[in-house]
Amino acid sequence: QVQLVESGGGLVQAGGSLRLSCTATGRTFSGYAMGWFRQAPGKEREFVAAISPSFSSTLYADSVKGRFTISRDNAENTVYLQMNSLKPEDTSVYYCAAGIGWVRAADKRGYTYWGQGTQVTVSS
Repeated sequence: QVQLVESGGGLVQAGGSLRLSCTATGRTFSGYAMGWFRQAPGKEREFVAAISPSFSSTLYADSVKGRFTISRDNAENTVYLQMNSLKPEDTSVYYCAAGIGWVRAADKRGYTYWGQGTQVTVSS
């Protein structure tokens, strides 16, 4: 069992930055692929970014490529999402997730454990 807790959300103006954190407790964090997803009201949960257990691979949605950066600190059991040049359309609840394997890194069905989410609101 893995428990995930996100933090770092908030209200920011367009063009601003936020850094989300997700801290894991429970089973060995370093063995899991970690992903960030987001869900706006009335929309499906969508993939944002993922990082492999070994740090060797990262994956981004086209909508955030070049603006967001995912990283992880296995010693701290934490995954981060640095979000720059934020846009109003980035407004969502952001969730982190943990899963085994990398083949379905961009698919929410590839993840077993989920955090409770943190709200990000970008004003225009």
